[in-house]
Amino acid sequence: MAGDTDRLRRLADQAVVCGVGESAYGRRLGRSAIDLAADAIQAAVADAGLTKGDIDGMAVTFGSPLGADADTLAFALGLELKAYNQTWAHGRFTGTALQWAAMTVAAGLADVVACLAAVSFTGVRRLRVGGGGDREGAREGGGGHGEDPVYGMTSPGAGAALMARKYMARHGATAEDLAAVPISLRHNATLNPLAMYSEPLTLQAYLGARHVAEPLRIFDYCQVNDGAACVLVTTPERAADLAQPPVYLGGMQGLPAGRHEFIWAYPGFGTAQQIETDWTPGPQPVHRMAGVTPADIDAFFTYDAFSPLVWLALERWGFCGIGEVWQFTADGRIQVGGELPVNTNGGLLSEAHIMAWNHQVEIVRQLRGQCGERQVAGAEVIQWGNVYGDSLIYHR
Repeated sequence: MAGDTDRLRRLADQAVVCGVGESAYGRRLGRSAIDLAADAIQAAVADAGLTKGDIDGMAVTFGSPLGADADTLAFALGLELKAYNQTWAHGRFTGTALQWAAMTVAAGLADVVACLAAVSFTGVRRLRVGGGGDREGAREGGGGHGEDPVYGMTSPGAGAALMARKYMARHGATAEDLAAVPISLRHNATLNPLAMYSEPLTLQAYLGARHVAEPLRIFDYCQVNDGAACVLVTTPERAADLAQPPVYLGGMQGLPAGRHEFIWAYPGFGTAQQIETDWTPGPQPVHRMAGVTPADIDAFFTYDAFSPLVWLALERWGFCGIGEVWQFTADGRIQVGGELPVNTNGGLLSEAHIMAWNHQVEIVRQLRGQCGERQVAGAEVIQWGNVYGDSLIYHR
């Protein structure tokens, strides 16, 4: 164990975030993904005190046709890149892109890496996510979001609903308990002037909303919108004389795959191809790498495409025991001002869906103390961790 920890620590704090930026967020803004990406990149370099010419690396997590590809952005924006990377078009690769950027600058393959996603639905007559018209969703073996059309699982929400139904039956949770997640994140969004949805959400309104895939209601689903967000990664040495204090990447944990994993559940849950086991969270490499424990985390961020993902992410990363999260998220515990604030920007559920890059922007601003009314007092360590197993730990 000591040897493994030593190896993990080699990359700890070898990369920092030096700048963040975003475009406007909204529905069908009438602008291209390249245009929105340009706004986010320009905002990020201005934030860092850099110029566009300082960017020599890029990692993109949402490409064409709805997004902008990395090589296209380099050509259109006049960038000269030494290295670039691009993942499949899913939000779960945000952490992977940042980890690649950290390794790239630590290895000297690039000096400043722009990590981003930009998406525009302008001109798209109908969004196709899941089913035969979705190339990734139609993949065999569960599809990009756990779809399995043979069994009627034709959309990402169907897989999340299946997980939520099983969790509720197994642990005694109810719709009223699940409501605490979208209500809490909407509360956070009321403190965020950039949020697309900032009016308070009541339990009565939640329970009165239509089901989309039971037990999930419309408020359990993320936004579908246009926008872009960008995070600049460099070395501590390069960041020393820039405009903002550096935010360190102290811990990293990669994205797992295999028969033990299902995109919307932790190992052992027994959904889809998973075997049901008594799996419980053990020591997490991301915590060992950063030299912290869950008790040291001041705020937690996760990919909240559907509200029950927040539940299982909190359990996966050891903030509460298995089967306990529906009680853990009650009474405002995950709101700004609560014991463990979650997605202080309002998340994908209320701020905007920018493949979770807007979450990374918010994390950096929280650690700089720049979040105004929604600032987490004394925030020093923040974890990004998803139900599907990847994680980052940021610190001042």
